[in-house]
Amino acid sequence: MTTDLRSAALDSKAWPFEEARKLLKRYPDGKPGGGPVLFETGYGPSGLPHIGTFNEVLRTTMVRNAFHALSDQPTRLIAFSDDMDGLRKVPDNVPNGDMLRAHLGKPLTRIPDPFGKFDSFAAHNNAMLRQFLDRFGFDYDFASSTEYYEGGRFDDAIKGVLRHYQGILDVMLPTLRAERRETYSPVLPVSPTSGIVLQVPVEVVDAEAGTIAFTDDSGERIVQSALGGRSKLQWKVDWAMRWVALGVDYEMAGKDLIDSVTQSSKIARVLGGRPPEGFNYEMFLDEKGEKISKSKGNGLSLDQWLTYGPEESLAFFAYREPKKAKALHFGVIPRAVDDYWQFRGNYPTQELPQKLGNPVHHIHDGKVPEATLPVTFGLLLNLVGVMGEASQEQVWGYLRNYVPDATPERDPELDRLIGYALAYARDFVAPTLHRRAPAGVEIDALRRLDADLAALPAGASAEAIQNVVYEIGKTAGFDTLRDWFKALYETLLGSEQGPRMGSFIALYGVENSRRLIAEALAKA
Repeated sequence: MTTDLRSAALDSKAWPFEEARKLLKRYPDGKPGGGPVLFETGYGPSGLPHIGTFNEVLRTTMVRNAFHALSDQPTRLIAFSDDMDGLRKVPDNVPNGDMLRAHLGKPLTRIPDPFGKFDSFAAHNNAMLRQFLDRFGFDYDFASSTEYYEGGRFDDAIKGVLRHYQGILDVMLPTLRAERRETYSPVLPVSPTSGIVLQVPVEVVDAEAGTIAFTDDSGERIVQSALGGRSKLQWKVDWAMRWVALGVDYEMAGKDLIDSVTQSSKIARVLGGRPPEGFNYEMFLDEKGEKISKSKGNGLSLDQWLTYGPEESLAFFAYREPKKAKALHFGVIPRAVDDYWQFRGNYPTQELPQKLGNPVHHIHDGKVPEATLPVTFGLLLNLVGVMGEASQEQVWGYLRNYVPDATPERDPELDRLIGYALAYARDFVAPTLHRRAPAGVEIDALRRLDADLAALPAGASAEAIQNVVYEIGKTAGFDTLRDWFKALYETLLGSEQGPRMGSFIALYGVENSRRLIAEALAKA
């Protein structure tokens, strides 16, 4: 790592560097024992991976990469699956719901796979998680709660929970409703008869031996070990125990978990450990400003985003202002695509401090690809919008008029973007297009535009065409230039917003654009 980069990273206000500096402060002389600085992300495998999973792992990876720029200390990222959790309800999006219903309350790893492909429901969803993370090239180690519990990795930490049982209750009970306090236990035994994770009061019989007593769901008093997977911890206690047992140094969480982070941090200290660094990110909202809920289905799935935009655009969206609530819906995708490419285009000429604050630096961990785009995604959308149903090859036909040496082989990223534009235009642009008739001064202005375009020399540049459009807007009687451009968008393109018209006309072709004008004037 160069001295200049490290020096600039120490001063950078980019949030991944600000987060990474917390870890420098945590271990100014390196982590004791020389072990890796440990990052963690958690995953509840009762459902399939989703866009929130992607964002949390992505953002954590950005902080990890920023720490590498600041320090030579080794790091490790654990993707931890809470697969010892009891299944509370049957998810809506899986088959064989009746079969799952018969296993409610049991650990997810001890429930048959409703898809019939794996040894358990958790094994199926864990495989989906790993496939999901591998798809995006994340560097991580997978960890299964069940394997850690049953394999004894948490036995010493569970004994610590039993030794500090009252101290943990002192943290948790004041936060609970009166009726919940009656049954609350930091330790959840697994019933030896039903296999269900029980929510019952527990008596610590012998903390050093790890022995507990409780009333089973059969009504029988049971004395058994809490170790080796015969119990799991209540989740806030579990989170704290895991931090302490594994030595987790950094974990972020959503704003909805602020209170949980607070309680788990207190419990970690009761257990003699140190809570990790981290921050609370804001939640995504739908286009109505309501919190996205998996059960409501008002969100946008990862696969839906990736149908209409590349993963870099989603990474760009995730990077920007993580502590600010943002609307996540189909309408934000085109802007995210174009903003990503704009920032990527700016990157090569920026000074080092500006590069470190550029989102693409963090999206690509400083290895930003050099290729740029000759057209914007918005311009592609306008093009395919007026083309109607079009093929990738037909779009390339127009692009070759605009960028003579562009080919799918030479510009694979542009080729990929055309595919996204065709999909987005088909599903979201075409159904909304409505070309209104021109009126008033708009009619004469369009006639002038048609005549001026006809008078242009063959191969006129986008800039020359823009000058023609601009001059008409200034002299044709419009109150503002904005009114003229709005009229062009609404009468020629059928939308309220649009591109730089000189670029669009050059791309679509002067003759094709004159045909659009003729069609608009025919309605007047």
